[in-house]
Amino acid sequence: MRILVTRSAPDAERTAERLAALGFEACQAPVTRIVPTSDPAPDAPYDALIVTSAHAADALTALDRQKPVFAVGERTAEMVRAKGFARVTVADGDAVSLSRLIRANLPPGLALLHVTARHHKEEPAASLRGAGFTVLQWEAYEAKAVGALPDAAVEALRTGQIGAALHYSRRSADLVVRLVREAGLASTLRAFPHLCLSADVAVPLNAAGAEVRAAEDPSEDALLKCLDSLR
Repeated sequence: MRILVTRSAPDAERTAERLAALGFEACQAPVTRIVPTSDPAPDAPYDALIVTSAHAADALTALDRQKPVFAVGERTAEMVRAKGFARVTVADGDAVSLSRLIRANLPPGLALLHVTARHHKEEPAASLRGAGFTVLQWEAYEAKAVGALPDAAVEALRTGQIGAALHYSRRSADLVVRLVREAGLASTLRAFPHLCLSADVAVPLNAAGAEVRAAEDPSEDALLKCLDSLR
């Protein structure tokens, strides 16, 4: 069975390897590409770092490695450690657990530098600010939308070769819906199940009338477990 993977490279390549190990074939069709922004880091002191994606790797090279870091999940934490940061505390893979972890480990009133993307959600910054922290957000990288789906993906959709799709963010799911429609293939979205990292990710696909299934928790392990029901 071929699985449509629309996340950015190299994440899509890593997912393709995991799919192959499970006996599936990936049809890679990244709808975004990760690029650095030209935004400078905030010129203000901070007490700790928040990192919510491994895509922040390049930005971390310019930051103080003596600062404690709170990472959203283990893969992000591995990247942070590889950049020379030793004091890394790891959440359970989502913004809610990350905010809870920070509030349990740091006193209110401290300043936190969140290295994030151009398009980011309100959490964990909103709840941290509500708890009395100062959150400085540095939009250091951006997931830029591609102009069209790859020809191979268009052909796979047109000929019914896709058995399921994996979706990791609400923005990328929204882009998938738009790009598939622009390719004149909107009806194909309803031809197979769409496996989503969370219910929030699934919102654009629900609106398009697609069959969606949300993972039990926001991790790739849980998302790939959804494939068991398709065998």
